[in-house]
Amino acid sequence: MSNFQQQISDCMPDLWRYAFALTRNRDAADDLLQDAVERAWRKRAMWEPTGTVKAWAMKVLLNTYRTQLRAPARRHATAPLEDIAQTVPAADTLDDQLALAETARAMATLPEEQREALLSVVVGGLSYKDAAATLDIPIGTLMSRLGRARAALKAAMQPVESPVS
Repeated sequence: MSNFQQQISDCMPDLWRYAFALTRNRDAADDLLQDAVERAWRKRAMWEPTGTVKAWAMKVLLNTYRTQLRAPARRHATAPLEDIAQTVPAADTLDDQLALAETARAMATLPEEQREALLSVVVGGLSYKDAAATLDIPIGTLMSRLGRARAALKAAMQPVESPVS
């Protein structure tokens, strides 16, 4: 197995989680991942060894997703973003699953650019540098989007205090 092939294979779970977070549908995530990996394989000569294969593959996946969004015939019905809670291995307890579902609901309300930034770093596991390169934005812009996304999530997830009678 080539080094490139091994590196792609190693990041497949992260790529699938990122695809699922983008599409919110298991079948669509599978299709997106397959299309993106095929595209990455065909264009592997374009990968520059100065960056990580994972970051490059995430960018290919995101670009493939954006291309699919522009082609209405290829759209799949989406499941609620809360379903991502079922894909995270750490969600062992019911409380963990409920917290993840609440987080996913709040993430669904974020603007697309903030959600993509957050998913790249949190779900995709990319460094700020790699996430910024994946999204074709400066690191400062990524950090601003992450800050706004985190603030919005924090506000959305604050418990509502009921007035005392």
